[in-house]
Amino acid sequence: MARSWSSAPGPAGLTAAYQLVKADRAVTVLEADDIVGGISRTVERDGWRFDIGGHRFFTKVDEVESLWHEILPENEFLLRPRKSRIFYEGKYFDYPLRAFNALRNLGPIEAVRSVASYGWARLRPPQDQTNYEGWLVARFGWRLYRTFFKTYTEKVWGVPVSSMPADWAAQRVKNLSLSSAIINAVLPRRNQKDIASLIEEFQYPRLGPGMMWERCRDLVEDAGGRVVMSTPVTRVEHRDGRAVAVVTTHDGAETSWPADHVISSMPFSELLLAMDPPPPDRVLAAARDLQFRDFLTVALVVPEAGVFDDNWIYIHSPEVKVGRIQNFGSWSPYMVKPGRTCLGMEYFVFEGDELWNSPDAELIARATAELETLGLAPSGAVEDGYVVRMPKAYPTYDERYAANVAALRAWLAEAAPNVWPVGRNGMHKYNNQDHSMFTAMLTVDNIVAGATHDIWEVNVEEEYHEQRSGTGTGGTGRDAPVLPSSQR
Repeated sequence: MARSWSSAPGPAGLTAAYQLVKADRAVTVLEADDIVGGISRTVERDGWRFDIGGHRFFTKVDEVESLWHEILPENEFLLRPRKSRIFYEGKYFDYPLRAFNALRNLGPIEAVRSVASYGWARLRPPQDQTNYEGWLVARFGWRLYRTFFKTYTEKVWGVPVSSMPADWAAQRVKNLSLSSAIINAVLPRRNQKDIASLIEEFQYPRLGPGMMWERCRDLVEDAGGRVVMSTPVTRVEHRDGRAVAVVTTHDGAETSWPADHVISSMPFSELLLAMDPPPPDRVLAAARDLQFRDFLTVALVVPEAGVFDDNWIYIHSPEVKVGRIQNFGSWSPYMVKPGRTCLGMEYFVFEGDELWNSPDAELIARATAELETLGLAPSGAVEDGYVVRMPKAYPTYDERYAANVAALRAWLAEAAPNVWPVGRNGMHKYNNQDHSMFTAMLTVDNIVAGATHDIWEVNVEEEYHEQRSGTGTGGTGRDAPVLPSSQR
């Protein structure tokens, strides 16, 4: 039996292929790009390796943990310390925020102003706390809100903080206010049970996350599966209530791949638009209405000496557009060269906007200038630069996305129930790498063993998956804000 699926063989697609070949099922992987890994790829340029966004190998899903070590030998993993801070006005602030550290870094005058602003917000809180801005101001005051929340959040999502709902704020800044942060800072550690902290270390493949998926591709092919690159899917043919073939285009020639099941990690909207015969107009409209936030990295080669040792830092300075800066040498020394490191200047964009369309040379010049403006590198320190664009990096949620996804799911379940969306873009769901893999694993179990797992319930728990609290409660969830479609 043929099992064909379309689009990027990243964590979800390659996990599905690997699980299927282990079950002795015939598999064909069809990929539009010329590199495996999706957003979890590792890009290599002139011997430098770049991770797209930073992928910590940490999970609360035991099945995923086991699969990572089944795919990649133990000696190929490094155990790396987790360190990420906020950079603002030339100083590093702890992340998650710690009251004393923040107030000390702000300096005595600004600290007094911030505390006074907080006190005023407690006495006269914003009347509207249904949005992210009002919710944060009520808990931190206007000055700390503008310093630690507004600029970075708007860089990431591209819309005003005041347009984001407060329920997302409650997820991301759970149980935290200035008063509770101060109390927890002075009480004995045994009493600090309410504020979540982040994991202190994580696993990481020696040559970046793409190493995992290159190895997985090889295992699929060694077991008799096919991985066909640079072959975009143009149609998914269906009739009599089932998908029967996937049609691809390569060098202008079409090829039809018969399929008993189609596991799709291509963007959910593109999958529905590729269905042949097409869905009704209302379903096509819902597909076209799904939106994404895109991403580009400008990797700059600099001397290693004097560079921050964080995995990444969050840039809250409003005078620059860069949102985060990775230090790839802190992820793995094997990704950089002796005496040098590579800093990934990350920009959150919309495909087709000014930054996205800028020539590489202009982006490298901008990133270099911003690095110098921030004081993170002296003039002339940048020795080389590379640009990597990643479309559809983040599925975004707006007030219509849930209804749109529901419409696509309902039509697909009726017209072609043997088409299985998986992964982040495949489900238009803000999954992490481990969640994407888990949706694929459960889907294969549904196909091979006749199980009835509801993969849409993966990643719905409340606690962010890289947080742990003093209570020891678990969770694998990851949330994202609902963005107003009218402002994108």
